[in-house]
This record gives sequence, structure tokens and C-alpha cells, in this order.
Amino acid sequence: MYDLTGFQRDLLYVIAGLDEPHGLAIKEELEDYYEKEIHHGRLYPNLDTLVEKGLVEKGQRDRRTNYYTLTRRGRREIKARKEWEGNYIDIEYGGVRV
Repeated sequence: MYDLTGFQRDLLYVIAGLDEPHGLAIKEELEDYYEKEIHHGRLYPNLDTLVEKGLVEKGQRDRRTNYYTLTRRGRREIKARKEWEGNYIDIEYGGVRV
């Protein structure tokens, strides 16, 4: 995970949080978060990079629509990242440690 860009990490988190999202659903989630348009020329090459790194699998719904899921390795990488962040970030919300 250390060699990913922040955008690629955000892609992983969105894919992890949705059920087999297609590219447009991922794009819309990130546009809401970033509050700006995400161009296809940025989105799809980064998704392909995650596939090439073995963090994400790409499936095909129909001839025009692909969906994305995390691989086992992708889930492990997210878990390891959360644990690493936990070493440095100790935040409490309403008495609950996050």
C-alpha cells in the first residue's frame, strides 16, 4: 500500500465499501468526496494499476460495464494500513476510540 498514490488508496477504500461497484459508481463516490469532477482518463488507468498490482479484480457485467472487487491481498493491505495508521492516530468520538 505504501507505493500507491492517495487517489489509488481512495479507490481501494471506495471499492471496499461498495458491493461490486462499476466504474461510474466509483467515480460518483469520489466526486462527492473530492467535490470536483473525476475524469475517465484519471479513473480507469488507476483502476487498471490496482488490478495489475493484484489488489483489485475486474469482472464484466455486460459488454460495456465492468465491476471491481477487492482481492484477498487488497483486503489485507487495507487492514495493514488501518493498523499502521492506528499507531499514529488516536481519535475519540463520543467516548469511542477510532
